[in-house]
Amino acid sequence: MLRITELKLPLDHAPEAMAPAIAARLGLREDQIVRFAIARRGNDARRKNAIQLVYAVDVTLPEALEAEVLERLAGDSHVRPSPDTTYRFPVRAPEGWSPAPGERPVVIGAGPCGLLAALILAQMGLKPIIIERGKAVRERTKDTWALWRKSVLTPESNVQFGEGGAGTFSDGKLYSRIKDPRHLSRKVLVEFVKAGAPDDILTEAHPHIGTFRLVTMVIAMRETIEQLGGEYRFGTRVDDFEVETAPDGARRLAGLHLSTGEYLPARHVIMAVGHSARDTFEVLYNRGVQIEAKPFAIGVRIEHPQSWIDTARFGACAKNPILGAAAYALAHKASNGRSVYSFCMCPGGRVVAAASEPGRVVTNGMSQYSRAEFNANSGLVVDITPERDFPGHPLAGIALQRHWEERAFVAGGSTYQAPGQKVGDFLAGLPSRELGSVTPSYQPGVHLTDLRECLPDFVTDALREALPVFGRQMAGYDHPDVVMTGVETRTSSPVRIPRGKDFESLNTAGLYPAGEGAGYAGGILSAAVDGIRVAEALAARVLGA
Repeated sequence: MLRITELKLPLDHAPEAMAPAIAARLGLREDQIVRFAIARRGNDARRKNAIQLVYAVDVTLPEALEAEVLERLAGDSHVRPSPDTTYRFPVRAPEGWSPAPGERPVVIGAGPCGLLAALILAQMGLKPIIIERGKAVRERTKDTWALWRKSVLTPESNVQFGEGGAGTFSDGKLYSRIKDPRHLSRKVLVEFVKAGAPDDILTEAHPHIGTFRLVTMVIAMRETIEQLGGEYRFGTRVDDFEVETAPDGARRLAGLHLSTGEYLPARHVIMAVGHSARDTFEVLYNRGVQIEAKPFAIGVRIEHPQSWIDTARFGACAKNPILGAAAYALAHKASNGRSVYSFCMCPGGRVVAAASEPGRVVTNGMSQYSRAEFNANSGLVVDITPERDFPGHPLAGIALQRHWEERAFVAGGSTYQAPGQKVGDFLAGLPSRELGSVTPSYQPGVHLTDLRECLPDFVTDALREALPVFGRQMAGYDHPDVVMTGVETRTSSPVRIPRGKDFESLNTAGLYPAGEGAGYAGGILSAAVDGIRVAEALAARVLGA
């Protein structure tokens, strides 16, 4: 089978135009093609009024003809043998395998990383125990809506904590720039489709799912894990880690002290706690697990009417159902040396309350699969680094996040409303007093103020410089009525837990840091892929492979 990439056709091409285009690309007659299937579809919108669809297509030819085409087009990098994307388990537990005491794998956290780690372990026959401090996803959704509608925060069940992780209340984007030579991302997407995701995530260049579908998928995947012998423990937090130290100084994980009062012997534990498990990071640090500070970013959420973004990106092709709601990605290097960039862009979505600690305000973005709501929103954030902004302690980034989240809570009126400001007022250095043509979507509401009260000066300076630059790149981006709400602090984990090639902690054997919280992923897909890699390494260790 051959794969053709960068096969371009007009936006509104007829389905029957595909076969002639493939034949022309390969220098063949249509009747020489046995079959073809679309492997990926994206778009090229650089020319707004002449947008093209860009395909990767798998083509089956007679064997001899395939060899001839490959030889004839040897210099063409866009015609190659189709990659083998089949997932193969590196190890499997033998029939009837039973773990010794403490050898049963434990996964802490049921977000994308923990979910895929647990699924892979279950499929390999290792019957994992999954510990999740939050609630099952349906109950968690009720608690999340309580914050959005009634300003009632449940610290252990919210946007950050609970089954499905923070990605459950997001746009559900399923693309990443990670290196993936084994096509593990394909395994993730296949499992998602089995659990109820739409089939098009297997072919769209920028697939997404949306919150409502993610909820039902998470439930289906949990049921699969349980059917394979996995065990879930919701509402259970890991309060401490039992670490043994050998005479030679070598450290090894021995067990977990749980919030239920139970001590769970555990010598193989995947840490997939997400970027907001601040108390867990503190416990690990106090137990001597090696932790280091890492860069992240701070900023705001910015909202535009989706129609503005569609027109700016697609011109006369806006509203074409094939294109859907337009997204964007912007970046600028400010004169103060800071990078300003869009983050977690949510077309046709809303800004949501994402706090996980009392007395603090955090914003995030969310979309449904339809992406049909009135506004587009994105994080607009500025990079910060440990050396420059929070030196001296591995957990200093957490303290920095908390400081600005507390300032945002006060600036918003101390009611979990978010502080907000119109772009025109922000650029003029004036507090906002009334809204203009853009209505913010954040619930439980936006309190208009001056965002300088809850952002570092260098962030304010960088954003003020970047907004007009972005306005020149996308018409209307810096319109005076556009609304910004603060603060966006949970862009990524403020810490990294170093690990070796065997995926274990560098100084604590048996502890497997994984996913976004440990500093090894950013987003649903990369976190899920990291969960697979870590699960494979753990299984090899447990089974002696």
